[in-house]
Amino acid sequence: MTTSVNSKIINIAPLTRIEGHASIAIKLDDDGNVADSKVHFQSLRGFEKFVEGKPAEELPRIVNRICGICPWHHHLASNKAVDRCFGAIVPPAGRKLRELMQTISHAEDKLLHFFFLAAADFVIGPDADYAVRNVIGIAKANPELAQKVVQMRFKAKMMLEKFAGKAIHPVAGVTGGFAKPMLAEDRKQMLADMQEILDFALYTMELAKTQVFPPYLETVKTLGVIQTGFLGTVDDDGAMNLYDGKLRLMKADGSYTDFEVQDYTDYLAEQVVPWSYGKFPYAKSWNEGFSLDLDAPKGIYRSNCLARINVADTMTTPKAQAELEEFRERFGRPAQATLLYHWARLIEMVYACEHAIDLLNDPEITDPNVRAEVTPGAGRGVGCVEAPRGTLIHDYSTDENGLITRANMIVGTTHNLGPINMSVDQAARSLIHEGNVDEGILNKIEMSVRAYDP
Repeated sequence: MTTSVNSKIINIAPLTRIEGHASIAIKLDDDGNVADSKVHFQSLRGFEKFVEGKPAEELPRIVNRICGICPWHHHLASNKAVDRCFGAIVPPAGRKLRELMQTISHAEDKLLHFFFLAAADFVIGPDADYAVRNVIGIAKANPELAQKVVQMRFKAKMMLEKFAGKAIHPVAGVTGGFAKPMLAEDRKQMLADMQEILDFALYTMELAKTQVFPPYLETVKTLGVIQTGFLGTVDDDGAMNLYDGKLRLMKADGSYTDFEVQDYTDYLAEQVVPWSYGKFPYAKSWNEGFSLDLDAPKGIYRSNCLARINVADTMTTPKAQAELEEFRERFGRPAQATLLYHWARLIEMVYACEHAIDLLNDPEITDPNVRAEVTPGAGRGVGCVEAPRGTLIHDYSTDENGLITRANMIVGTTHNLGPINMSVDQAARSLIHEGNVDEGILNKIEMSVRAYDP
């Protein structure tokens, strides 16, 4: 990280330990207090144009290049959108195999974020020298734990690669279903592997609750805290679902509306701002417009794990449900503190492991009928899954030859661009006074971004 400071501007560039590319510009007034803060994301939205004219069935193999961290989620959202363009009905086994791959990817991703990106702020300390406040510092502080983390991530990645052919740029999801069935021996090995990862997830959850988070609970109440609504996916019973269901848009007061994903444009709109390449979604259906004002935000909601924890009535797996109940007893519903994203992320990791085991234990998952016949044609399809960074929407239209005529994509981080700017502004205003700033303060401002895992 490089930081430049003059009498008027503080630049943090690049933002460190995130999975994208961004910088922060903090403008000071004549007294050295914060007048304004902006987060600049260098993200190209070109894929929406790249795919025009392409055969729709090719898109799941193209759009997984949008993100090397969560390619499975783009792959599967795209699969679902193309299915709906062509009217394909995916067989139950094909659907469950898709969901299994997505769920394993969730578990692996959360290990990555907590240990490799977030933990240094809590274990090494936010004020520590940045030369040691990183994953290498974590490894030196606890080499046995670091080795175990690498082993668990590798095990999850290899599960995806061994069964689906590729771990990073997947091709196994195909229009109408999945490329191959699951054999009994595949299921047996994956069950054993997922049980081991679940055991480690539970260990991580307990470690975080008893050792990592407690010294920072006061900081949680103040750093980057904003008041917003939330967006996530729930099933018909209101339980959290990462793969399919209705979208639930919750206001800051806890009231909510459920809607079908194909109707998202009736509820969400996209705003362009002059300081960012990204588009800023907001809740159009609230009829209040768009504003990032800290005291009176308008239309602003958050996505990602804390949002999913907030909007869901329950979790469908027992250990994750127990963690959810403890979380709500301590922090309420909806919880607004930005740093609680880290806690919520670990609850989701437990859920993902448990749910993967449930899917593997489903006898239907080894049914050889995993793909339906499909005829390309004209249509519109909206595919949606919950990616690690938030609700992921792919919206395609095709002509009579099955070629893409229009595409719109709202990726997980995009939903959070407005809230990230608000959290940074709040953190900067609360920490910088009369021009007094140091590396620890600037890192705390970065922490308000890292919580979102953008």
